[in-house]
Amino acid sequence: MSRDYDVIVVGAGPGGYVAAIRAAQLGLKTAVVEREHLGGICLNWGCIPTKALLRSADLLDQMREAKAFGITAGEAKPDIAAIVKRSRAVSAQLNGGIGMLLKKNKVDVIWGEARFKDAHTLEVAAPTKKPAEPAHPAPKGIKGQGTYSAEHIIVATGARPRALPGLEPDGNKVLTYFEAMVPKDVPKSLLVMGSGAIGVEFGSFYRSLGADVTIVELLPQILPHEDEEVAAFARKRFEKRGIRVLTGTRATKLDKSGAGVTVTLEGADGKTETVTVDKVISAIGVAPNTENLSLETIGVTTDRGGIVTDGLCRTNVAGVYAIGDVAGAPMLAHKAEHEGILCVEAIAGMDAHALDKTRIPGCTYCHPQIASVGLTEKAAKDAGHKIRIGRFPFIGNGKAVALGDTEGFVKTVFDDETGELLGAHMVGPEVTELIQGFATAISHETTEEHLMHTVYPHPTLSEAMHESVLSAYGRAIHI
Repeated sequence: MSRDYDVIVVGAGPGGYVAAIRAAQLGLKTAVVEREHLGGICLNWGCIPTKALLRSADLLDQMREAKAFGITAGEAKPDIAAIVKRSRAVSAQLNGGIGMLLKKNKVDVIWGEARFKDAHTLEVAAPTKKPAEPAHPAPKGIKGQGTYSAEHIIVATGARPRALPGLEPDGNKVLTYFEAMVPKDVPKSLLVMGSGAIGVEFGSFYRSLGADVTIVELLPQILPHEDEEVAAFARKRFEKRGIRVLTGTRATKLDKSGAGVTVTLEGADGKTETVTVDKVISAIGVAPNTENLSLETIGVTTDRGGIVTDGLCRTNVAGVYAIGDVAGAPMLAHKAEHEGILCVEAIAGMDAHALDKTRIPGCTYCHPQIASVGLTEKAAKDAGHKIRIGRFPFIGNGKAVALGDTEGFVKTVFDDETGELLGAHMVGPEVTELIQGFATAISHETTEEHLMHTVYPHPTLSEAMHESVLSAYGRAIHI
């Protein structure tokens, strides 16, 4: 049967547009359906604009410390309107770039919201979801509403902020990351529900701008997916910055009847307290966007809202695939991009390999920065490994001393029998850039011998990575 396309991708976020471009590169006639933003949440309301905001916060913090570096400057004050304006401009610039990339690779863009008619046919209609802000207008000549068919359909619809009953955001006093990213002013006080990457990044940002910040986490540890030692260090640093951190605590009630929000908090011991703040940010996770796709019509298997896939992103329905956040954790843009490529290469008959999700690096851009890849110390032990642990503090690194940013450390986890690097965990200056060195090492099943004999340039922060490896085997030089 003749079809309109070889591949249609539903959703033009990081996974979707990358999948579409790779499919076109492989000679497949390709289209992507988008209802709101080219680049998806990551580019428009997540990864990119938040990093622009955090860059402004970092500069603000550095200017406040200028005297320590021999520089006399006036009082540093945030201009929140200008900070937000720059963040949105960065997002808009990259959004336009995605459009040019799709055009360059001859990928058709279909503007609207798709639902399955059958496993190879989509009906595209006007979006039912109201955009968080006016959507970037569809360029002239782009296809719109109608029925389109393809041999292969890839779902890449992403996820949205999750809400709990009774604690729902209202966009005014109780915010999701959408509203938290475009504040009109800086609240004097703020409570953040959730201490994952989104929660601590916004907590860090608003603290730099002068807000009194409280972070509430239900679990016993903040940053629950990070190594315990790294999370404990980060907590101390947050508290040193004046951020109040409450673990083993949950918000049970939000009273918005007053000028601010009165939050009832319950600890693990059952004791309660109330806290009144100007604003609350809900950062308790995300939920997959599977509504309105009519997945039930074609019998696609889902689990807690997410689409179930195998190692090559195939669903239980032939010709239907899912990638990125809609297909489950870890919900990271770079995971979505990688899945998009391997999914399309498998469709094209190439020798694609299933993604090992334990080897995906994670980065959190709070202050201090946090980055990790592979198994935590606890996870390695639980998996039955006899391990060696290496640690090296940035206070022993010459570049960190010169930068005036020495708080933090690098931690490495090795298998004691084989020497294989199992995990690496970092907290401190620019670790979100450094982690890729360890990610590459883990993907190649590198051993301690390889890493010990690698020459690291001096003076660089990366030398702390080398010293951490040496430390695991009792050979560290500078500590």
